[in-house]
Amino acid sequence: MADLLKGRRGLVMGVANSRSIAWGIAETMAREGAELAFTYQGEAFGKRVRPLAESLGSDILLDVDVTNEASVEAAFALLARRWDRLDFVIHAIAYSDKNELTGRFMDTTRANFHNSLDISCYSLIDVARRATPMMREGGTILTLTFDGSTRVMPNYNVMGVAKAALEAAVRYLANDLGPDGIRVNAIAPGPMKTLAGSAIGSARKTFRHAEANAPMRANATLEAIGGTAAWLASDYGASTTGEIVHVDGGYHIMGMPVPENL
Repeated sequence: MADLLKGRRGLVMGVANSRSIAWGIAETMAREGAELAFTYQGEAFGKRVRPLAESLGSDILLDVDVTNEASVEAAFALLARRWDRLDFVIHAIAYSDKNELTGRFMDTTRANFHNSLDISCYSLIDVARRATPMMREGGTILTLTFDGSTRVMPNYNVMGVAKAALEAAVRYLANDLGPDGIRVNAIAPGPMKTLAGSAIGSARKTFRHAEANAPMRANATLEAIGGTAAWLASDYGASTTGEIVHVDGGYHIMGMPVPENL
């Protein structure tokens, strides 16, 4: 494919480095002709994101703290001064204290629960509210989730609850924004070797287990996830909204490990 997103403009939120899922999506969308802007949080991440953005021809980088409404508002105001419209948003933002991603879920602290839900779920709602006025001709909002939202996963803990809330938010936002021609979906990759994924205890074992037991005997690639995001944001995704689209080699359909791994 080529030029699937030619002439479209999108904001990518959540690139940490070149192994980020958000970066895989950004690369694919740029190849398909999209013009991109990026967010980062703090100068440490800014130093990583800036050369990546520049490699795709982007000179719009916005420092955003999604826990600070004034920061989010200022970023979208700046974006509106550069662009007269917005066609899609990639929301790849999630966080929990990694010290609470081990042990028992019931030991989650109130402070970390609030912070995890705020960053991992509420930020999507806040971003949607600020992005949609720029989507005058319709658009797409995409976020990332994981099957720990519906099934117990080792050491996923409060992030499972946050992702469950995120998926519910996707459905409610899809209903709110559908009349305006705006689609809202989530992509659910399997385990990935990313900076965020490495914060989860037993991440390497989980990655190997999913790879060995998925029907495709492989975990998702950044290219596969990027391709899924591209079609959802393109005209081919015009009738798809409120969905959780799995890109995990089919692992989510399995009830038990394959026989040789029992």
